[in-house]
Amino acid sequence: MDKIRLRPLGDRIAVIREEAPNKSAGGILYPDAAKEAPKRGKVVAVGKGSRMKDDGRYQAPDVKIGDTVLFTAYAGSEVKVDDKDYLVLAIQDCVAVLD
Repeated sequence: MDKIRLRPLGDRIAVIREEAPNKSAGGILYPDAAKEAPKRGKVVAVGKGSRMKDDGRYQAPDVKIGDTVLFTAYAGSEVKVDDKDYLVLAIQDCVAVLD
């Protein structure tokens, strides 16, 4: 995986969304306007985590670079860095890690 110039802060992660399917399982082609943005993607960068209140240390996030995660529909902020599109979202917006 290429090194990216994006470093999420705190409990945020950067994700590259998976491509939306072009056709249904039955072979029907989807027009671009009807495609729903995928709610899963590959983690490409991870912040330090949330700061623990008692001793000031960080609690590491539950995900790591390379994980495929599912996230909520309207999660995060879309950003473009070096002509690549990323989704930066809070770790709380992730609902599962796919194995």
